[in-house]
Amino acid sequence: MALLLMTAHAGATGPSRPGIQFQHGDWEIACDNTGTCRAAGYQADDDAHAVSVLLTRKPGPGTTVAGQLMLGQYGDDDVAMLERLPDPAILQMRIDGKALGTVSVSHETAIGQLSAEQVVALIGSLSRQSRIEFLAAGDTWRLSGDGASAVLLKMDDVQGRIGTRGALVRKGPHDEQQVPAAQPMPLVHAANVLDHATTPSPVLQRQAATLQKQLAATTSADDCANLFEARPDELSFEAARLDDGHWLVSVTCWQAAYNEGYAFWVIHPQPPFDPVLVTTDGSGYADGGIASSQKGRGLGDCLSSERWTWDGRQFMQTALSGSGMCKLMAPGGAWELPTLVTEIK
Repeated sequence: MALLLMTAHAGATGPSRPGIQFQHGDWEIACDNTGTCRAAGYQADDDAHAVSVLLTRKPGPGTTVAGQLMLGQYGDDDVAMLERLPDPAILQMRIDGKALGTVSVSHETAIGQLSAEQVVALIGSLSRQSRIEFLAAGDTWRLSGDGASAVLLKMDDVQGRIGTRGALVRKGPHDEQQVPAAQPMPLVHAANVLDHATTPSPVLQRQAATLQKQLAATTSADDCANLFEARPDELSFEAARLDDGHWLVSVTCWQAAYNEGYAFWVIHPQPPFDPVLVTTDGSGYADGGIASSQKGRGLGDCLSSERWTWDGRQFMQTALSGSGMCKLMAPGGAWELPTLVTEIK
């Protein structure tokens, strides 16, 4: 079991505190800073056919749960299974052998919408040992219930529903009048920038020793090994002008088997540079935004992503998300499970 409070990277500023992420068994949940929670369940590890269900509930009194089904599309066998079926594919949903209607799954997305009745039946079955199946043309996709009760209880807890009639797991006699409403989505105003991409900077390269020393003072060798291990003349500094008084500088920070990270700092154009670290896990910069995308493992079936946006004074963390468990669901992962969302204007 794992419970993580997702926090902004050291040196970055966020408009709002990120929500939570929690995993147990074959289920996980991510709740964002507005209070919307998304719970995803998957097949057991020893099941041949990849499948996932996403349950989404917005905060506030009286909200309902929306459900989606996704069929695995990572391996050739899973792709072939769906392609053998008509488009859209019609799958029969069964719980403990009882037929619960059908789900229409698009070939393009491999996703189908569950009806309100199917969602209610599914949630009810997840509190006990149940056999949850989706069937078509002799093929069966089985959804694991391992960990579901703990994950749905976490949803109730985060949204303040425990002890209410609207709780999914721990129901009680109370109505939902005291259930907290949604938090407003933070608004970030993106500023115009002078340079829309970073390029090699001969000006900074000539001051490599001074710049390296000042940048190193903002981080550690554990987070940015290359900055500490390389000689000044071995570092390749790239820069972008944000405005007349602020530049963005980047350097390769670390490399691993299937990921690499670039560090980004906001600096003054001339010494003293007064660097402010944004991240050591960046992937690139464009148009006033820094993005990070990192694989959870070499197969690339699960990712984590972040984004920071320049507001004219600093880079604000404006997105933080994962793509679900490493379950061979799809290249890049099954779902978008954010813990930080913002509106950017």
